[in-house]
Amino acid sequence: MKGQIFYSVWDAIEDTPQQAANLQARSVLMMELEKIIQQQRLSQPEAARRFGVTQPRIAKLLQGKIHRFSLEALMDMAAAAGLFPRMVVDSPNCQAA
Repeated sequence: MKGQIFYSVWDAIEDTPQQAANLQARSVLMMELEKIIQQQRLSQPEAARRFGVTQPRIAKLLQGKIHRFSLEALMDMAAAAGLFPRMVVDSPNCQAA
């Protein structure tokens, strides 16, 4: 039995490439938001005000509850926090026929 090789951990745990891509994007945003909280030593209420959410949402963010956040909500939080999230789309190498 050969082992499978996956592009990312998300590909290994999700059923579809769409689900994996969504989780990967949410994961990156959550880590960046957490990094801001740590680097700026923000309390949860301070982070909530800055990110435009409630303190319980920040608690869930810091607990890594990824399924509690949509990609849209995390993009909004990142923009409110002063980040400039951008999307990069990789495409497979295509050769002309």
